[in-house]
Amino acid sequence: MAINTIMSLLENKEFLEFLRLGVIYVHLVACCVAIGLVLTSDVAMVRNLLRRKVFVEHDNAHMESLQRSVIVSLIALWITGIAVVGIDYLEKGVEYFMNPKLQAKVIIVALLSYNGVLLHRMVLPALQKVGSLLNLGFSARMLALACGSLSAVSWMYAAMLGVGRPLAWKYSLSELLMAYPVLIALGFLTMLVLTQRAKHQDDYVAPARTVASAC
Repeated sequence: MAINTIMSLLENKEFLEFLRLGVIYVHLVACCVAIGLVLTSDVAMVRNLLRRKVFVEHDNAHMESLQRSVIVSLIALWITGIAVVGIDYLEKGVEYFMNPKLQAKVIIVALLSYNGVLLHRMVLPALQKVGSLLNLGFSARMLALACGSLSAVSWMYAAMLGVGRPLAWKYSLSELLMAYPVLIALGFLTMLVLTQRAKHQDDYVAPARTVASAC
């Protein structure tokens, strides 16, 4: 009986429209929350980097809370995204999966998920251990910068694709993703310049402090 009721609802076009609207609303809220958290975190990291601030216990707790919130938002995006795809599949059939915009969003969210695992298992523990991005070894610092750049760009790019309805079927997958690696590279280079600048300043200030304390 319940199965028959569900099947009849899924065949009701008006019900599917309202269901899709509700799922997209949750999808957008999750995306907005994640973007807000990521941008806030990135701005704080750049500010702390320029001030050469060292992580304390409060910062560590905040970073862990931030990471958990982003993971929850990412899971919500996957669940609601799959739901939207399923609803659209019922209406448009298999041809819907050939939409380049859909394929681009899936690729970016998959990269975000893998990047989130790297951040959680490698970058965040390393930052908590040494206390500052500047204190990381070269390889660990490059990984942190790459993951951070990919995260910020990917969330913004995914949001752009999500609201860009005119992009559907108009451009190929390669055209839609053409600017994606370029923006990641620009973000990485920007953070690299900032960290190198802050590290040089730190290397210059440290000997001066040593001399001053000796005097």
